[in-house]
Amino acid sequence: MGTLFKSGLLLVFLWFLLSPTVYSVPNGGLVRIGLRKRKTNQLNQVGGHVGSNEGNARRNYGVRGNFRDSDSDIITLKNYMDAQYYGEIGVGTPPQKFTVIFDTGSSNLWVPSAKCYFSVACLFHSKYKSSHSSSYEKNGKSAAIQYGTGSISGFFSKDSVKLGDLVVKKQDFIEATKEPGITFLAAKFDGILGLGFQEISVGDAVPVWYNMVEQGLVQEPVFSFWLNRNVNEEEGGELVFGGVDTNHFKGEHTYVPVTQKGYWQFDMGDVLIGDKTTGFCNGGCAAIADSGTSLLAGPTAIITQINQAIGAAGVMSQQCKTLVDQYGKTIIEMLLSETQPEKVCSQMNLCSFDGSHDTSMIIESVVDKNNGKSSGVHDEMCSLCEMAVVWMQNQIKRNETEDQIINYVDQLCERIPSPMGESGVDCNSLSSMPKIAFTIGGKTFDLSPEQYVLKVGEGAAAQCISGFTALDVAPPRGPLWILGDIFMGKYHTVFDYGKLRIGFAEAV
Repeated sequence: MGTLFKSGLLLVFLWFLLSPTVYSVPNGGLVRIGLRKRKTNQLNQVGGHVGSNEGNARRNYGVRGNFRDSDSDIITLKNYMDAQYYGEIGVGTPPQKFTVIFDTGSSNLWVPSAKCYFSVACLFHSKYKSSHSSSYEKNGKSAAIQYGTGSISGFFSKDSVKLGDLVVKKQDFIEATKEPGITFLAAKFDGILGLGFQEISVGDAVPVWYNMVEQGLVQEPVFSFWLNRNVNEEEGGELVFGGVDTNHFKGEHTYVPVTQKGYWQFDMGDVLIGDKTTGFCNGGCAAIADSGTSLLAGPTAIITQINQAIGAAGVMSQQCKTLVDQYGKTIIEMLLSETQPEKVCSQMNLCSFDGSHDTSMIIESVVDKNNGKSSGVHDEMCSLCEMAVVWMQNQIKRNETEDQIINYVDQLCERIPSPMGESGVDCNSLSSMPKIAFTIGGKTFDLSPEQYVLKVGEGAAAQCISGFTALDVAPPRGPLWILGDIFMGKYHTVFDYGKLRIGFAEAV
């Protein structure tokens, strides 16, 4: 979760609900972290425990290739709806257990503190108690981190950190005493373990990964991700510290140098829609590989082209257009009949009472109206209706025709931004969508519609979300692309700290 670039991707849909388990065996310097997942229809709960059959799902992956004879430490991580991958570590002596996001887009380790008294999120997560650790060392320096989806603040401490059977000694980390907002309240993970460079570390704290290398705990200064995107399999993938697992990719990795230490940043070439170049990155674009970002983010100009090509539209835009299609003419007729504008939406049962939509009353969805279903839409349709009334009233005063008014409001609908930048697509149109490709190191890396569209829910209730979201970063840092879990799911990714390079190969 990069401190500058996390953009709250899909948190409106994706709540972190799973708890991890740990299984480890002695190791010769290779730490292997197994990623786990569950089907999305098991995850449509908020704040409750999901039934556990984790014991049956644990798996000790065999290591081949250069590490054929090595044993392995396996830390089970959970993959929630292909959105975040996280697992368990221990802090202190004896180890106090915490679940953390393993995030290449940030560099600090933080966990909730027992001194977090006034943030509700801390009540629902494990809290570090320094008095219970014999290896604790006081620091006390204040710290704060701002993510796109939330923020934390607290103070630094020093203690041992346990990953599998490996123990990183004298590790600086942040005890979070404030976790405002709902982001961390809803999350089942407790904290974040950053795998970025020290250059972006708050307080210039030495990252856990640096100390793993410095203390000789890994065979090579390399770690690698395999993210399993098969929704029908419980294993979510694998993070290997100290090398790679050759079971999880085919062919050779294409390596590119790290161009700027901080994030794992590299130079990226052309972006293609189908087999046609967009030309946007002819002069080169910067990109980062970020395991802490769910989707794939890029400049608005090119993301707009991509989303147009795949038929994506803002979620709010779609709802607005649906309202205009279903109720537009009725609204115009009511306004022409001199119905008071503030009463139009309530008389159509889209708002709970005249002139206000600040209520918990469930409003019948426009989308489900013809099916006689209620979908639990509250303020959204009411707000859209009230906006449409204002727009149409202004056009009526200009003596525009009915068709002109409808077309005008439709155009305004297209410009309504989605709250979290998400865009919806038709789940039935995947077969007609083009491949999207990126040129890295002179090689083309493509994504199929099934790989860049995130499906939420199942059956008739399923929603499909475009995996592309807009993010504009000004030069010289930008234009910048964030290749998140959608890209890393297709391509096994090697983070080579020793040679300062990143490698991609097709995952299997």
